Amino acid sequence: MAHIARILLYFLFAGIGLTLIASGLMWWFEASRRLARALHSALGKAADAMVFDLSGKKAAGLDFTAGDLAILWDTGSHGLVFAFDEIEGAELIVDERVVARAQKGEPRRLLNETHSNASRVVLRLMFDDVEMPEFELSLFGDIGQAQVQAKSPAEAVRLGRKWLSHVDAVIKRMPQNPAVPQAAPYAGEAFAAPAVQHGSPRPAEPEDEVLPPWEIDAMAEQEVYVAE
Repeated sequence: MAHIARILLYFLFAGIGLTLIASGLMWWFEASRRLARALHSALGKAADAMVFDLSGKKAAGLDFTAGDLAILWDTGSHGLVFAFDEIEGAELIVDERVVARAQKGEPRRLLNETHSNASRVVLRLMFDDVEMPEFELSLFGDIGQAQVQAKSPAEAVRLGRKWLSHVDAVIKRMPQNPAVPQAAPYAGEAFAAPAVQHGSPRPAEPEDEVLPPWEIDAMAEQEVYVAE
């Protein structure tokens, strides 16, 4: 009897251990945590702002220190990192209609409604890139869809509006017409730069020759004789 009880305890402890290991693996490989780790790897640090599309296995993250925006898909297996000056803008789309926008060279289109009854909310990021001109993340899907970051349409709209504010601040911070940097004046000890000659040097003009007095008198007598 005691031997059977010992075996049952072994099975019980083994089952508890396997349950804990399985729970830990499920926690570690959960979609949002995998995407967060992938964003950390892409940016080289923890993202200052993150947004997930768990149904599409996508994510985007901002690094305000280095000025980068990373986008990921396939649960972080693929992605791109854009500098802030490559960001063209962002749009918030509710039920296939653009309700707010922040874009370079245009005034920001503000959001005036909460859209609490929306069935789909999408954040579209736009870039100055030929291969990846835009990247969409679904913040809220159909009512029956479980894998969404936001729990309600209003929460998804607030999240999208926050990201529009991030992108708008980034666009305003970047110079529209960057000036060509000019060399700063030399601030050290003054020195004379060597003269640079262009073309062939001109021959020096001969100086007037100084004659001795007897030659001057001879020349004067010769001039008088010629005059007579």
